[in-house]
Amino acid sequence: MNQIPNASIAVKAVNVTKSFGQTQVLRGVDLEVRKGEVFCLLGPSGGGKSTLLRCINHLETPDDGVIWVDGAIVGYELRGGVLHELPPRVARAQQRKIGMVFQHFNLFPHKTALENVMEGPLVVLKQGKDEAQTKALARLEQVGLAEQAHHYPSQLSGGQKQRVAIARALAMEPELMLFDEPTSALDPELVGEVLSVMKDLAASGTTMIVVTHEVGFARAVADCVGIMVEGTMREFGDPETVFSNPSDPRVQAFLAAVIEQDF
Repeated sequence: MNQIPNASIAVKAVNVTKSFGQTQVLRGVDLEVRKGEVFCLLGPSGGGKSTLLRCINHLETPDDGVIWVDGAIVGYELRGGVLHELPPRVARAQQRKIGMVFQHFNLFPHKTALENVMEGPLVVLKQGKDEAQTKALARLEQVGLAEQAHHYPSQLSGGQKQRVAIARALAMEPELMLFDEPTSALDPELVGEVLSVMKDLAASGTTMIVVTHEVGFARAVADCVGIMVEGTMREFGDPETVFSNPSDPRVQAFLAAVIEQDF
């Protein structure tokens, strides 16, 4: 708790553990992501990647350890050397600084793409309708969907729905973007359009943590990658080193299988 990160660190996790019943999912995970970096997190299914993201966004509470986002402890405040849980209102305000895009799009089916993107700014940020609409249109333009603004989710492809989900997260003006396998539910031919948007975000300096199996994307975009296996961070470093020369045998086996699938 005394290891408060400096101002250049966007996310810092120290010794984070999490169990569900008798199953320990995170086993003392450490992580550090600098502002403006893209960090890609890979590993076999069940390794704890999604749980770590949910702990960063305070959708799950770690059993032990501490996570800072932008210098503030997630979900807690430190008083007299003791962590105290934040009141719900304060915790929700903290969460609003973190955008999250899930595997599934979770769009409101009865609202258009534009209305889906406007919903958070209207309800949570209390923006006026004109301001929310102007900004929402700009976000849809950013993800290449301005012409589909008045389409309903049923009229959109899976890739388009995921791009609306990204626009919706961006509309809340987050300081950090989390992506939990954003292309895993898409048909292969639709993956590229979503990754292209994410590459543009990375190029703009958006701080991003991306759980993915897309090794090509991680090689091209990530400043740093981590490989999680059985709740531990087995490899951590620059993409070329991790992908080309992993030292952990379990990571070697995982990467051999994933890289072979890419071809």
